[in-house]
Amino acid sequence: MLRLLLLLILISFVARAFWRVIDGVIEGLRGTPPASKQPPAQAVAMVRDPVCGTFVLPDRSVTLSEGGRQLHFCSARCRDEFRARPEFAHRT
Repeated sequence: MLRLLLLLILISFVARAFWRVIDGVIEGLRGTPPASKQPPAQAVAMVRDPVCGTFVLPDRSVTLSEGGRQLHFCSARCRDEFRARPEFAHRT
């Protein structure tokens, strides 16, 4: 029984390797990579929330201007927690 299971695993690995070679040859003949392997059209840099460390998209974040720079937060709760810090309260 174990021998049969090992043989089936070996056959599946060989079949997968064979199909990957065939796919590579077909892709090479076409001259263009498939859509799934093309890089995204535009990348967006994410920013890190200074309170909880979550990465957020700048256009979807809650912002706060502090000392001439723009801070980005994942939520109003994190923004309010940042505002409540003693070192921030002394600056405003």
